[in-house]
Amino acid sequence: MTTLLLARHGETDWNRDFRIQGSSDIALNDLGRAQAHGLTQELEDVELDAIYASDLSRARATAEAVAASHGLEVRLDPRLRERSFGSWEGLTREDIAALPEGARHDGESDEEVRERVLEAVQAIADAHPGEQVLVVSHGGALNTLWHHALGERVERWANCAVYKLALRDGAFLAVD
Repeated sequence: MTTLLLARHGETDWNRDFRIQGSSDIALNDLGRAQAHGLTQELEDVELDAIYASDLSRARATAEAVAASHGLEVRLDPRLRERSFGSWEGLTREDIAALPEGARHDGESDEEVRERVLEAVQAIADAHPGEQVLVVSHGGALNTLWHHALGERVERWANCAVYKLALRDGAFLAVD
């Protein structure tokens, strides 16, 4: 059984401004860096065998903060990226509300995100049987995984919040 600690990256200016980030590479802001430091403290006494992250800078920087305190290298995997929202990236809720009724983004579908993230997580579990791994990704990608694994969604995956999930013989299990 592989235990996965799933963490969302720290805050960015676009999070603060309620802009869709998607696969846009937006860096952590000051609060996000402080949140990453807080995550490092939260996981200080937690045994980690490996750390994986999306290759987007906000996830990478969050993971690197934890990795430094554990003496580990961050393994980057672009399959852990947030959903691409295409031309909607950078838009606010107000911008989207002003779009014609029925307008849809030209980015990835739910199914595409789910398949991509599941493929990454399965590869991580296969590489780390019996180990505990931190995975730093994005709210939408993590919620897609969580929904697939447990049939429910996290109402709001807060920046640097951690949820545990285990993978055993291809089946997901909730972990307290």
